[in-house]
Amino acid sequence: MSNPIKLGLVGIGRAGWGMHVSDIEKKPDKYQYVAACDLLPERVQKMVDKFGCKGYSNIDDMLADTDAEIVCIATRSCDHFEHGVKVLKSGKDLLMEKPIGLTLKQAKDLFDIARAEGRKIYIRHNRRFESVFNEVKNVIESGILGNVYEINISQGSFQHRDDWQTLSEFGGGQLLNWGPHIIDHSLRLLGSPIKNITGELKQVTAGGNCEDHVIIHFESEASRTVNMCISGGMALRTGRRFSIYGDRGSMLCGEDGNEKSIKLRYINPQQVIPPVVSSPDTPGAAFGASGTYASATEIDWVEKEYIAPAEDLSVIWDYMFDSYRNGADYPIKEEEALEVMQAVEAVRTGTKFDFHK
Repeated sequence: MSNPIKLGLVGIGRAGWGMHVSDIEKKPDKYQYVAACDLLPERVQKMVDKFGCKGYSNIDDMLADTDAEIVCIATRSCDHFEHGVKVLKSGKDLLMEKPIGLTLKQAKDLFDIARAEGRKIYIRHNRRFESVFNEVKNVIESGILGNVYEINISQGSFQHRDDWQTLSEFGGGQLLNWGPHIIDHSLRLLGSPIKNITGELKQVTAGGNCEDHVIIHFESEASRTVNMCISGGMALRTGRRFSIYGDRGSMLCGEDGNEKSIKLRYINPQQVIPPVVSSPDTPGAAFGASGTYASATEIDWVEKEYIAPAEDLSVIWDYMFDSYRNGADYPIKEEEALEVMQAVEAVRTGTKFDFHK
């Protein structure tokens, strides 16, 4: 027998209505909206009309009245922490949109409050389930690229953006907007503990007073680096791109219209390459195996091109259901969510990254 989780939704805007609602519509056997809250009456009425739930204009009234089991916070970034605390202290569990808060302290405090109240927090890092990201992760883990020493991730477009997410008073800027998603990707692909993080923030084409161009450089203790870039100032749009370089091969992934293409070139895993021994002698006149640059061993290259599998980012709701109803592990763990926020803080403040601090 179906036992759907009763949901409350606070914030019925681009994330709440445009993402949460569209995902939940696919899962009527797992979720049921019983309450919705927004400052704009017309948005509340849309939820009431669509789901037959109760509508509220004040979060305190909603939390005091609703029988929701999990309340989803999809309000402006500056309100996430305050609203999350209210949910937890009302005796309900929490699904939090990114970012968890504006600062690492807020993020840590939120999890501490959840423990004190005996409540659960689910973080909606839904981009963890992108097909290309998981293809990249699987190829790296397969070992066919050898020792992966560098990964580049970019998210590029051109926007004269002018909404609240360009204003610092509301927690605007790409570091807290797309940042948590791509930082999460970077940290998951780094492969070993972080040695150092450096970053650069620029305001290029957006209005307001926040960055719309973000560059972050991650160094791992195992000498792998991840370079990520999020930009709203790229007139030649790149979309999402990955490039991965190992000592036995490379992988390139990019958007091609609505499809996501993947190219691989790597040394046949069955081929053993003898150690390269350098010579101090004068090289031959030609550029070849006996000259300067070419390999002395003829390489057996494997080349592949294919389209990434279709993806459904709403799968994150399936994971939450299995965790909440069946006790399964939720894939976005507390320490991972906090690590993302610590990376945000390290870039924003220029302080040295130390996750154990």
